[in-house]
Amino acid sequence: MKDHLLAIENLHTRLGNKQNPVRVVDGLNLTIRQGETLALLGESGCGKSMTALSMMRLLPPSGRISEGHVKLDGLDLLALSEQEMRQVRGGRMGMIFQEPMTSLNPVLRIGDQIAEAVRLHDRLSGAAVTERVVELLDAVGIPDPRRRAREYPHQLSGGMKQRVMIAMALAGRPELLIADEPTTALDVTIQAQVLNLLKQLQQETGMAILLITHDLGVVAETADRLAVMYAGQIVETADVATFFEGPKHPYSRKLFESLPDSHKRDEKLAVIKGTVPPLNQQFSGCRFADRCEQAAPRCSSEIPDWVDLAERQGVRCLIYADDPITPTLSDTAVEAETHSLSRAGDESLLDVTDLKVHFPIHKGVFRRVVGQVRAVDGVGLSISKGRTLALVGESGCGKTTVGKGILQLIRPTDGRVKFGEDELTQLKGEALRRRRADMQIIFQDPMSSMNPRMLVGEIIAEGMRAQKIGNKKDRKAKVSQLLEQVGLHADAAKRYPHEFSGGQRQRICVARALAVEPQLIVCDEPTSALDVSVQAQILNLLKSLQRELELSYLFITHNISVVSYLADEVAVMYLGRIVEQGSVEEVLESPTHPYTRALLSAVPVPDPDFERSVIRLEGDMPSPANPPQGCHFHPRCPEAVAACSVGYPAETALSETHRVRCSRIGEL
Repeated sequence: MKDHLLAIENLHTRLGNKQNPVRVVDGLNLTIRQGETLALLGESGCGKSMTALSMMRLLPPSGRISEGHVKLDGLDLLALSEQEMRQVRGGRMGMIFQEPMTSLNPVLRIGDQIAEAVRLHDRLSGAAVTERVVELLDAVGIPDPRRRAREYPHQLSGGMKQRVMIAMALAGRPELLIADEPTTALDVTIQAQVLNLLKQLQQETGMAILLITHDLGVVAETADRLAVMYAGQIVETADVATFFEGPKHPYSRKLFESLPDSHKRDEKLAVIKGTVPPLNQQFSGCRFADRCEQAAPRCSSEIPDWVDLAERQGVRCLIYADDPITPTLSDTAVEAETHSLSRAGDESLLDVTDLKVHFPIHKGVFRRVVGQVRAVDGVGLSISKGRTLALVGESGCGKTTVGKGILQLIRPTDGRVKFGEDELTQLKGEALRRRRADMQIIFQDPMSSMNPRMLVGEIIAEGMRAQKIGNKKDRKAKVSQLLEQVGLHADAAKRYPHEFSGGQRQRICVARALAVEPQLIVCDEPTSALDVSVQAQILNLLKSLQRELELSYLFITHNISVVSYLADEVAVMYLGRIVEQGSVEEVLESPTHPYTRALLSAVPVPDPDFERSVIRLEGDMPSPANPPQGCHFHPRCPEAVAACSVGYPAETALSETHRVRCSRIGEL
């Protein structure tokens, strides 16, 4: 085994003008051994992706490497010409980008896109290229690879598109594979498949992997070693087992405390105050000092040096400068602030019965209806005042459509939605518009849900203007109050959305939802794209607002740890129907439906010693335009029998609150 396959030495990357550059990577040192998986961990904006782009020499036009070396098996990549670098890029060093849909060419078949890389690095032609493409697609687990090679990206699921990206990266037989957040936008079941695939390919080829992520569960399950990055620098490195036994840097410790789980249900999650500092400045002290609860006066005026604690373990912190063996560390654990919300749990606010949302399939010149996409196909649920119901399931199962159908943003095809004393499906025009003040939604992507040309104050006040609430002066005062309530300064009203971080933009969306004083908020994946520290802020905010205002939440998510922390009840959805529903304890601790068990088994746990047995589901979710006969899950169910394909199972009550739809319920 070679000592180091990759060695990054004192790397400095700058963006922008030379007078006041942004120091996105500032003196970074990193090594990766052959066959090793190194996880690069940290918040958004700390420089993780810029480190990868610097290694690949794919920086944006304003970017430049001002100093340092990137050596791949002794070859200094920064000294190569662009023509020489093309042989390395995609060849000896491959990269999987974060968002496969934007990385694939939508007008080229996937086989043609993979073939480009094959021709460049394997020097093959004709039928040999086609065979190599089929071989790569087969290696990454794409079923029927010869047919799939002729399809376009939009014809593939998210998990399949990510597999195509992996196949393209493997075309040059890389010694080092850079995976930039390869599972961030994927469901836990697809995430488990992709991570398992990377492990298998690594064992077969012996390649090293640089895994960029902010998911500690993925790190614990996948990596051998990790490096924690903050504000352009590495602040801690360690073997995974050593790190999870006790992280050393105060920033690393806070990341752990920010993780939600069921044991913290009655407590506030720890948050890291403030944000990553601007990187267009010369630092005179520790970059984490302003956010660190361990900070001493010297931390603001003295730049910490790197301290080696043991072999392959080190930290950049003044706490360890004087005595690396026995540093003085105070307990940074957040004080447990109990959420003692008095709830009228029996007082129902929302009752949904047999909700259906079908979309017609048109064909031909005359746009004849030839079928229906059954996005939601008979959903029933209820939410009491001051309670949270989590709706979980894979992408494409209809979760978001349920939320929009309840709010009448999409008119249901059939079913009843009773909100208080009103049947929403019967309301129209002004009557529905007035009732909408009691129901609001927080969308998944805060940036795309706000008008970039409107000031934040105008965005928050928009609902009040539509509902004719108060005069201009009253609305302005209400906006200031709401901003303070969600933890932002009132001056934020005079700024535009692009001037805020992701977590701050989500807070603005929460303020907008609260402006009309709703009783129910539909939260559609509000934390899926956020770092754990920012996620903790939003979850704390939602929980405190629920306690103060007795709000009810329909929380749509695929993050099970968030469900265990925030929800009171859980409904598991598959292909337009709810297959299991009950209290959070019943569903998460005693899952009954085979799909629920498979979903929970795929959740990565932030503990490298935890041995889990993932129930692997074959194939992808069927199309809602042509659902399978009988139980919709039976083609993928590892426990299915012939009877499962006969008819859709009736609902079985396991307790007063726990219900499941499975033909084999008595046998399981």
